[in-house]
Amino acid sequence: MPTTPDMTTASDPGLLDSLQHQVAVFARRAEQTRLGGVGQVRNSMDRAAYLLLNRLDKEGPMGVKALAASMGIDSSTVTRQVAPLVDTGLVKRTSHPEDGRAVVLQLSPRGQARLDEVRSSRRELMAELTQDWDPVERESFCALLTRFNSALSARQTSQTAPGGEVPATPES
Repeated sequence: MPTTPDMTTASDPGLLDSLQHQVAVFARRAEQTRLGGVGQVRNSMDRAAYLLLNRLDKEGPMGVKALAASMGIDSSTVTRQVAPLVDTGLVKRTSHPEDGRAVVLQLSPRGQARLDEVRSSRRELMAELTQDWDPVERESFCALLTRFNSALSARQTSQTAPGGEVPATPES
């Protein structure tokens, strides 16, 4: 039988305190790593940029509205986040093949190269950090983290997001 939040809190508040603390530490360390805090400047890429480039790479060229919907964020947020990516040549704006008035965003060759570099560096970092883990531990950690992110996403979906934003998806 699923446990309600009240039952879980009542049964082991110390474990939940530890969990929330470890999530906070993880968020801080992840941010430090993203900023090159472990000595790997090539890891450094803004989180929004990484997620947008990653989405365009996985799903292909698309309009702002489609990109916003697939990421679970507002179109105005995507427009604001894409602007510097266009300015730096990581994303290209092109005309829609069927409707020349519509704009389509796509990963540029420079954007693909930069995304590949960041992914490779981060993959190396993950290998380094989990080098003494066996494959089952890596798979379990990934599955649990995915489950945790999905639960966060489901919670956001059940609530009204501030500022009219669409609730985020697990990959956002």
